[in-house]
Amino acid sequence: MTTSFQYYESAGSSKAREQLAAWRSEHPEMGLLALVTEADREQEIPAIQEACARLSLPVIGSVFPSVIFQSRFLRRGVNLFRFDAMPFHLLRSSADASGESWPESLGKDIACRVGESRGGALFLIFDQMVPNIATILDGLYLSLADRVRYLGVNAGSETFRPIPCLFDSTRIAQGGAIALLLDNHPGAVVEHCYQAPERLVSATATEGNRIITIDWRPAFEVYRETVRSEYGVVIDGSNFYQYAVHFPFGIVRAGNEIIVRIPVALQPDGSLFCVGEIPPNSVLTLLRAPEVDSVRTVDALVQGLKNLCGDPAGADILAFYCAGRKIHLGDRADWELAQLGNRSGAANVAGALSLGEIGHSLQWGYPLFHNGALVCCRWG
Repeated sequence: MTTSFQYYESAGSSKAREQLAAWRSEHPEMGLLALVTEADREQEIPAIQEACARLSLPVIGSVFPSVIFQSRFLRRGVNLFRFDAMPFHLLRSSADASGESWPESLGKDIACRVGESRGGALFLIFDQMVPNIATILDGLYLSLADRVRYLGVNAGSETFRPIPCLFDSTRIAQGGAIALLLDNHPGAVVEHCYQAPERLVSATATEGNRIITIDWRPAFEVYRETVRSEYGVVIDGSNFYQYAVHFPFGIVRAGNEIIVRIPVALQPDGSLFCVGEIPPNSVLTLLRAPEVDSVRTVDALVQGLKNLCGDPAGADILAFYCAGRKIHLGDRADWELAQLGNRSGAANVAGALSLGEIGHSLQWGYPLFHNGALVCCRWG
């Protein structure tokens, strides 16, 4: 029995081609999910497309800052994941010629394929530069409700510059999303385990991913004062990205649920650009990354996997780990990822370093867009 996923330094290598041919022989209806590192995208995406064309294999894939294999972060290479039978999949982008927007087209096409029974999962991969992902998720839920479980991530560049980061058998695109409908799939677990301080403020003016004012004052002014008074760190325009990634916002929802939003850019007008939308009048708190409880996070993920599909010991786990969280924790991120493999007893943990995560805290619940989280599910 061959493995259902594998890492290669190059998809054009003889070993990769031999593996694809062996998979194709054993699974005639197979398809491929390819996760490519940002550093190797220009050569590896064409190599994957060419190798799959020779074998008549459907492929869908995306670009990430790093990939994960055997519970390690790898800055170069590709992860190839085999579907024994290729699921229904779509790639939609702003370049598609249509009378409607690509999110509308995506939602309609998915809705046409989802039956009335609840037994599958919708796996979404967005270009991280899409500014209204939370709104798109709202639209999908209005159309699909709880007929599917929701999981997903953001792809793209860790520099937050726009790049073509989504691809299929013939196209390379940006500014859109990939959707896969996974039949009889239990969904995924998403966790971050940030703890909220007591002080709360309000995002009194927002625009998409941008916080314009907090408590009616310029957002950066309030943010800088809060970080200095609560944590003793002085942030200015020159060191913003160096420090801000360690002090994300938390959107406080009902039941004290925290949705993390990482600020990644300071705008000239004093507003803050975050990864993910900030609804107007959101109740915010300021989080501190070193207070993340890694042991609690890993234990919650392992227990969540057990609740979804039984003991993960000996199984393969598909995992996505937030790039901002990795910057927060430094070497502890490597320890946290290794502990996920050790405590779960998984045969392998593989996936990618993500730029935003999608999931829900309750099965059949509402899909939420997260930062600073891990998303995990069983593969195969």
